[in-house]
Amino acid sequence: MKSKISSYAFSTIYPLYLQKVEKKGRTKDELDQVICWLTGYDEQGLQKQRDKGIDLEVFFAEAPQINANAGKITGVICGVRVEEIDDPLTRQIRWMDKLVDELAKGKAVEKIFRS
Repeated sequence: MKSKISSYAFSTIYPLYLQKVEKKGRTKDELDQVICWLTGYDEQGLQKQRDKGIDLEVFFAEAPQINANAGKITGVICGVRVEEIDDPLTRQIRWMDKLVDELAKGKAVEKIFRS
């Protein structure tokens, strides 16, 4: 059974992410950088996914390459430790949420990348 969060459209979530980071003085380019780092999409690919209106399950299923350092993303999002989430799709979605949170909180993009 599909989790409720995975059925949200990426095109619906993205503007919420953008609003969150811009309110804190960050840019669309920085948001795109962070999402592209996690998923392997390039700018055009990200735009294409927004235009298609796909849900988060398809967004992650079609992601070119989940970053090898994504497993280093730790912390709490929505009251749950991301490193303790068993479902791979839910974990990927929460990784993205966590990265957006870190960007909004002023963390340097280079640190968000966990290289």
